[in-house]
Amino acid sequence: MERIRVRFEGDGAGTGELAWGQQQVWQAMTELGTSMAMGGVVPVLDGRTVRDFAEELRFFLSRYGGMRALLRFGPDGAVTQEVFGSGEATLEVHDAAPSEDPATVAADLLAAWRSRIFDYANEWPIRMAVVRAAGAVTHVVVLVCHLATDGAGLATMIRELGERDPATGQPAAPHAGMQPLDLVATQASRPAQRQSDNALRYWEGHLRSIPARRFTSHGERPGPRFRRVVWQSRALHLAADRVAAALGTDPGSVLLAAFAMAFGRVTGASPFVTQVIVGNRFRPGLADVVSPLAQNGLVVIDVAGATAAEAVERARQASMSASKYAYYAPGPRAALIERVSRERGEPVALGVLWNDRRGNVPPAAAPDELPEASRVVDEQALPFFNEELMLNVDDVPDTTQITTEIDTWSLPIEDLYALLGEMETFTVAAAGQPATASTTAPVG
Repeated sequence: MERIRVRFEGDGAGTGELAWGQQQVWQAMTELGTSMAMGGVVPVLDGRTVRDFAEELRFFLSRYGGMRALLRFGPDGAVTQEVFGSGEATLEVHDAAPSEDPATVAADLLAAWRSRIFDYANEWPIRMAVVRAAGAVTHVVVLVCHLATDGAGLATMIRELGERDPATGQPAAPHAGMQPLDLVATQASRPAQRQSDNALRYWEGHLRSIPARRFTSHGERPGPRFRRVVWQSRALHLAADRVAAALGTDPGSVLLAAFAMAFGRVTGASPFVTQVIVGNRFRPGLADVVSPLAQNGLVVIDVAGATAAEAVERARQASMSASKYAYYAPGPRAALIERVSRERGEPVALGVLWNDRRGNVPPAAAPDELPEASRVVDEQALPFFNEELMLNVDDVPDTTQITTEIDTWSLPIEDLYALLGEMETFTVAAAGQPATASTTAPVG
């Protein structure tokens, strides 16, 4: 392996606290023992050279302060960040032997990187390498620590990389997004503090009125306690589009309503309570910020006795309220949850989460009949899961794919299969079509 040294310089140097989204990500990272890194392997088909990729790494580090920030740990446990104005990074160059498949070399490198936690105090939060075969670059491997940005921020980086002048490699325009310490300063301002205070009042109202627990029983059960299940349903995808069109709303509200209805049918819980992941980029000045901005919102929906149209409308309204009040200082919110739990005499459990991470995909053209049955496409044990149940709606074309992480001591795995099937049943029925037979047994 060869190491190419890449020098960089950029604006926004200094030290400061973590921004609100970074604080939430840092808590999850420490609980899970992972850097929650994002990235992958991309084949190189356009003849770019090692030098070209060194310039791309220089571009990322020079333009985005989060890519040249390191954590600092105080004796009192406080975590701050230091953004550097200049420094040096490394581009790794891996040469595949004649007997090796370059794609396999790249995949193995990515897997090794994913298994190794970032050294937050000493390692830049971006790793980049190229794989060569017979002297030509065949693959690029990139991995970014989640503390430096989120998926939307990564998309901004990739977009602005592609907008560079092809002759000079210079940016098309100055980066419009705030640098990390500018964001921290903005969140310390009086308007942001008012927003945070309003959000906490919204949370407190619900925390005092909702049932304290999401599940009626906890206990040891056979098999792996923590699991990940990946489930697909094209019928749910098409039915959600059809219902959304009929009601003049968005498919996301339909899917959230389906989750609420299914959860009630399977667990008997009422009202439905979940945290939702809110991107916050709809807020002024945050669209192009390269930093994690997502925070948890709180959705409470009473769907008992509701028609499908009523459930979808209530889900839409609850989702809007959750988004409005999902921008706050995490420390005071944690203190609020602890205080309300203490005053109620039992912990208020918020371990059910919903994360719709799809992009803006246009609705599919729905056929007259809804198609094949849903299916579990993957199931595996997890070493640890820090919540009780989390449903992630993946950005997969032409189907609804839900990746679920579950603590089976809170919800039995059989009930999870039933919940997913009920989501499809509710939505297909609302679309006015007969339900397909759902395959809800584990694979393998």
